[in-house]
Amino acid sequence: MSTSMTHLPDPNYDAAYYDGVLPKRFFAWVIDAALVFAAMVLLSIFTVGIVFVLWIPIHFALALLYRWATIKAQSATFGMRVMAIELRGPTGQRLTDKEAGLHSLVFLVGATFLVVQFISMGMMIARPLNRGLADEVTGAVMINRPA
Repeated sequence: MSTSMTHLPDPNYDAAYYDGVLPKRFFAWVIDAALVFAAMVLLSIFTVGIVFVLWIPIHFALALLYRWATIKAQSATFGMRVMAIELRGPTGQRLTDKEAGLHSLVFLVGATFLVVQFISMGMMIARPLNRGLADEVTGAVMINRPA
């Protein structure tokens, strides 16, 4: 696997890019959710509970900022980096700032609605590139990090 791509790897010829990505996505999500939750608890403590009153909008904003900043920097959140996976855009390159922002926004809006989240998970399970709703919107695909 090379680090410089000009197109998305073909799952039939470059299967190593996609092997085991689906469970890695789940564990990356667990890590990222725990980090954002921990940050919310710390913010609540430091603000003497004010964040508890505004938990939903602040949680959404913090999660959006976390995902956008980490994905635009290295095309992966911290959880994705721990699991050795990353997002690649339609051309095979890392996501741009705008693509990272759009992917993060669609992901979080989808996660807000249970039915949409289940549809996205079903898409990941049923499709060869394991693309969820946010991936489809941005043309991104999750791959194992190239060596």
